[in-house]
Amino acid sequence: MALLAEFGLCDDPAAALARIALVPSLEKAVVGADLVQECGPEQLAAKQALFQALDAAAPSKALLASSSSAIVASLYTADLPGRDRCLVAHPVNPPHLVPIVELCAAPWVPAKTVERARRLYEQAGQVPVTVKREVEGFVVNRLQGALLTEGLRLVGEGIISPQDLDKTLADGLGLRWALIGPFATIELNAPGGIPDYCARFGGFYRRLAAEPPAPSVWDAENVAQVEAAWGPPPAPKEALRRSAARDRRIAALVAAKRSH
Repeated sequence: MALLAEFGLCDDPAAALARIALVPSLEKAVVGADLVQECGPEQLAAKQALFQALDAAAPSKALLASSSSAIVASLYTADLPGRDRCLVAHPVNPPHLVPIVELCAAPWVPAKTVERARRLYEQAGQVPVTVKREVEGFVVNRLQGALLTEGLRLVGEGIISPQDLDKTLADGLGLRWALIGPFATIELNAPGGIPDYCARFGGFYRRLAAEPPAPSVWDAENVAQVEAAWGPPPAPKEALRRSAARDRRIAALVAAKRSH
């Protein structure tokens, strides 16, 4: 909370903290709720049990949202009486700093329910996006997965070190993507916009797409090669220090984006 206040991302930390209450049961937690955000384990059985309990206890007006990063809502809400009010609202770590929230609902959920969720997250200062149909991993993790898979291939084949690969994102692509995203980027990289860019460079990208990384890049043998090049994981205290440094930089970037 102090970090948010330092970068102007929270007007009144004391008031925000005062709105948080610990209660002894799920039933007490959902009293009077308009939106319930489930953050349980990323396990189907756990989601099924939690949503069954939430649907029974929460007010009928309440939206029931899951923070699931990969499991679609239809797998654990299909048999609920209140399934029409359930959806995924997937945040990105660290969620108190990264504003994106992926909204993805089962086919039977009315569009007005998703729109209501969108408005609620916008009012909370988040940036919701709508994933129009259910797909495993939604969008954030599918994009991240594609990048990680190619990265594991490039490092595993000895084309680049993992340290230099990280630099290509942190000091290259990531800087502009943090501001305008990949489609807005290619629109500015060709006089005729996106169609012109695809016409100019489509042949090159087609050749790359014709030779995608094999799933085996995730096998233990290749991962061991990457780990050997990267080095051992940090000790707990060092990991906390790096996480804190990362969070400060993210907070500064979010504050800068809001001010320009």
